[in-house]
Amino acid sequence: MKIKSQQDCWAGLMFIAFGLFFITFALGTPEFIDRIVGAKLIGGYQMGSSVRMGPAYFPVVLGGMLAVLGLMVLLDSVIEAGPKVAKFHFRPLLFIAVSSLAFAYLLKPLGLVLASMALVFISAYGGHEFKLKEVAIMAVVLVIFSVLVFVKALSLPFPICPAFIDICPIR
Repeated sequence: MKIKSQQDCWAGLMFIAFGLFFITFALGTPEFIDRIVGAKLIGGYQMGSSVRMGPAYFPVVLGGMLAVLGLMVLLDSVIEAGPKVAKFHFRPLLFIAVSSLAFAYLLKPLGLVLASMALVFISAYGGHEFKLKEVAIMAVVLVIFSVLVFVKALSLPFPICPAFIDICPIR
């Protein structure tokens, strides 16, 4: 086994070590270590569940993700024919984040219909090909689906029409 990149190898080991440290600190030391030492080294916190997260849930999940990332970096540094990681594109991420923020800020003043339209059009602009007709059809379908599911079926109190329209034709 030959190491291709010393820096990646050490970075992977460091990520794994930090991830395991946070998992251990959040959950407490394992019982077999406490039996060897004779005392509880790290008390730990309650894990909880996905529905009712305890104080250890967040550090354990992030520590696990960091350890998995470290394992991927470590394996990439020692395996010759490892999987190639695709180039990361920031444009789609940026437009999806902007569209989510726009939806959040536009929902109350413009209503669910116009805020959902803005969400679809802004996020679609982040893709590598933008076709107005396809995006418009997708926006209409999403608006109809959103009104039917969230307002009609689940009875969530979303404003459907803009605040400046007194009589909303969609009820």
